Amino acid sequence: MSVSPVKRQKMESALDQLKHYTTVVADTGDFNAIDEYKPLDATTNPSLILAAAQMPAYQKLVDDAVAYGKKLGGSEEEQIKNASDKLFVLFGAEILKRIPGRVSTEVDARLSFDKEGMIQRARRLIDLYKEAGIGKDRILIKLSSTWEGIQAGKVLEAEYGIHCNMTLLFSFAQAVACAEAGVTLISPFVGRILDWYVANGDKKSYEGSEDPGVKSVTKIYNYYKKFGYKTIVMGASFRNTGEIKALTGCDYLTISPKLLAELSKEHVKLTPTLSVKEAQACDLEKIHLDEKAFRWHHNEDQMAVEKLSDGIRKFAADAVKLERMLKVHLISYSQGL
Repeated sequence: MSVSPVKRQKMESALDQLKHYTTVVADTGDFNAIDEYKPLDATTNPSLILAAAQMPAYQKLVDDAVAYGKKLGGSEEEQIKNASDKLFVLFGAEILKRIPGRVSTEVDARLSFDKEGMIQRARRLIDLYKEAGIGKDRILIKLSSTWEGIQAGKVLEAEYGIHCNMTLLFSFAQAVACAEAGVTLISPFVGRILDWYVANGDKKSYEGSEDPGVKSVTKIYNYYKKFGYKTIVMGASFRNTGEIKALTGCDYLTISPKLLAELSKEHVKLTPTLSVKEAQACDLEKIHLDEKAFRWHHNEDQMAVEKLSDGIRKFAADAVKLERMLKVHLISYSQGL
């Protein structure tokens, strides 16, 4: 349906309308994008930090992180690890100056199967934020949604009051386990689910509500609301604005600057597709998953198994690239260049 130029001027953009129904989060490490689109929260990950750290505008943060790693001393490996953690926190701290809500900071994906390692690294990141004068109430610690990651999230929430964002979530089993663990927020990956179905099926394009990623998040949202779980559902990893519009009404949606720009230029009427009332009327049954049941149900979802392992590998690879970049800066710093 075409909209007249006069009506288009009066109608809010799709982005502004979306903000009435859903908390919009910026999926970026670029401060300029955050300033422009004014999200409530922001999320980062190793890939986003790697991209931002290579921009000339952010070289001071890289230099400061390297100086911090050098000051703490230890082996070269320890200095790089400390510099990497500091860099994530420096980006997070700058982002928090620009948003009213929380920033998500990710624990190294190479710890995805190490429960105690994730707990220790998460607490370290929170300590670094504390040193910067930022309380844990403004931070979400991102953990991979492996069984070990979910259990780490359970401990961090219950014992340390550290809020967790469970990432790389693709299966319903992961979502159920996260809800039972009492974590603050989950990030089901809409676009990566779509990618798998396009790559592995005959159908190459999907409309809004038929998108497999959209259907996955809709089911999770309905399950959480029907059974009264407090865990926030934040759709992530979008490939197009159609997926975003089809999830209007979801608790949170984290959106890249490119898609935020497209939504800000669209002038179509948005109506909520997800609601607590409809969720409570759905026919889903409540289930409980211990470790054995979780591993079985997750394993039965081929897409989720492949995308979780692929996501961990990619985030780990970008963490390695970031460390290599920091190593070069560390050597230059040591040589006084």
